[in-house]
Amino acid sequence: MSSAASHDKIQRLRRASIFASTPDNGLAAVAEAVEEVQLAPNQQLFAKGDRGTSMYVIVTGLVRVHIGDQTIVELSDGEIVGELAALDPQPRSASVSAVDPTTLYQIEQSTLQSLMADHPEIVQGIIKALAHRLRVTTAPYGFSL
Repeated sequence: MSSAASHDKIQRLRRASIFASTPDNGLAAVAEAVEEVQLAPNQQLFAKGDRGTSMYVIVTGLVRVHIGDQTIVELSDGEIVGELAALDPQPRSASVSAVDPTTLYQIEQSTLQSLMADHPEIVQGIIKALAHRLRVTTAPYGFSL
């Protein structure tokens, strides 16, 4: 990967809250390991029940997390999706589809585990992202977490 392309990926990854505290050398390792995924509007990233072992960082665009026609949440630039399957490989709990043209970085479970072992700040970032997601999705039901 060229130096300019690597620098661009590092800057895009830094916008993701889970990587905000990760040093440049850690982000360089992430940048080398990610696969870029492009989605057209209405294209599905994965379906509820699919087996998955990777998570995705939304670089640009908008996706919706849904079960059937019911939207659970919409996520955009800098947010992550699929992190549960990357942490605990179980069937996907919801489907994810693009709303707008979307670019994502795919991070495989083995890569994520290695990164978390070397960079505890990534673990903290993922925990914060999961806690935030839990609060947002349970707030309409009157739960206070």
